[in-house]
Amino acid sequence: MKQLLVLATLMGAALGMNATAADLTGGDAEAGQNKAAACAACHGADGNSVNPEWPKLAGQHAGYLVLQLEHFAAPQAESKRFNALMYGQAVGLSEQDRADIAAYYAAQQTTPGQADPKKVELGERIYRGGIAEKDVPACIACHGPAGEGNAAANYPAVAGQHAKYLLMQLEAYARGQEALTAGPDEQPEGAVRSTDPNQMMRNTAAGLSKREMEAVASYMQGLQR
Repeated sequence: MKQLLVLATLMGAALGMNATAADLTGGDAEAGQNKAAACAACHGADGNSVNPEWPKLAGQHAGYLVLQLEHFAAPQAESKRFNALMYGQAVGLSEQDRADIAAYYAAQQTTPGQADPKKVELGERIYRGGIAEKDVPACIACHGPAGEGNAAANYPAVAGQHAKYLLMQLEAYARGQEALTAGPDEQPEGAVRSTDPNQMMRNTAAGLSKREMEAVASYMQGLQR
């Protein structure tokens, strides 16, 4: 019984931290709905994109969304996640605009996805247990058992996210790891991402094969929170 009480206390504290982290963005969801009108073309009016290459924003943690908009607004030479289209959208937003848009999308409901049955076994194994022999940690440690993420730590929710988009991000992180050791004339082609302060995602993605990336991305698409 004592152990259960301790666990309940810890879970309550974690939930409190998540709520506080969301509140600290200072966003106004109602104002954000109007400001997000331009975003709807790619991400959908309610944040559930149709194109699997564009992420679902519905239900994503507000703090995480604000942070990504900050990355996108940075000039290419300074950005940890440059995207020409997103740069054009994000660079003109004020701090309050970002918070409001993030608050609006965080308040929306993510549409559920489905995992490819053929990829579930491998994807679940990686998500829940990692790959010890390749020093790949379990995704569950940061993204939670149901893919809910952690708002306080700015770890994104991944449940229901498009598998194709998740695969693209894993590949971008892997190229980010490659870029750390590449010379100026040997930079990897394609999108490069280095938004992980401790290189956790770059190290993790670099240890995964394409097949393993596809499997865990599909598994996350099927998670429901």
